[in-house]
Amino acid sequence: MADSKNNTGYRNTGDWNTGDWNTGHRNTGYRNTGHRNTGHRNTGYSNTGHLNTGDRNTGDWNTGDRNTGDRNTGNWNTGYWNTCDYETGAFNTEQSENVRVFNKTVSREIWDKCEKPSCLYFVLTEWVADSDMTDQEKIDNETFHTTGGYLKSYEYQEAFKKSWDEHDIADNLKVKDLPNFDADIFLEISGIDVRDYDGSRKTTNPAVIVIDGATYDLRG
Repeated sequence: MADSKNNTGYRNTGDWNTGDWNTGHRNTGYRNTGHRNTGHRNTGYSNTGHLNTGDRNTGDWNTGDRNTGDRNTGNWNTGYWNTCDYETGAFNTEQSENVRVFNKTVSREIWDKCEKPSCLYFVLTEWVADSDMTDQEKIDNETFHTTGGYLKSYEYQEAFKKSWDEHDIADNLKVKDLPNFDADIFLEISGIDVRDYDGSRKTTNPAVIVIDGATYDLRG
């Protein structure tokens, strides 16, 4: 087996790990199996937290994918100890018929069928290769010499706004078509203001302008 390389730490199998006993690549922490995990004892990819089995979990002790919360078995849960999918609460084994969206109840069927803008699917951590790092990032993350980059973390609203700016404004504004949409609640959660948007003012994206009701994306 080829020797591992560019590890910071001990007993790693793989490359560009920061920490000890990692199996895989670009892990930060200890005893991770997989790639781009932040935390300890994760199995899978892009987990933030501890003892996760699956992918893209935020929280601890999850089995499944894309959970926010702890000790879930299943996918896309917000809450704790759930063994089903898309549930908010604790110790649930069956999905409820309704969900709360913008603090109001709507049927799960309607919610599942509605179109969600691409900007809503964002990550709180991403791998930044050394070739894409700024001078300041290299100063702040000295291990990039051995890891080949660093794992960048975003605050929740920061990540939300970044995703909003990176996607098409016309698609972003489909958020207003979501069931029970409430612009004030959306602003509180995302930090993005779409209140009273009527096509006659600038959007929250400085690269997008509106002239005579037409939207122009200056990014090309």
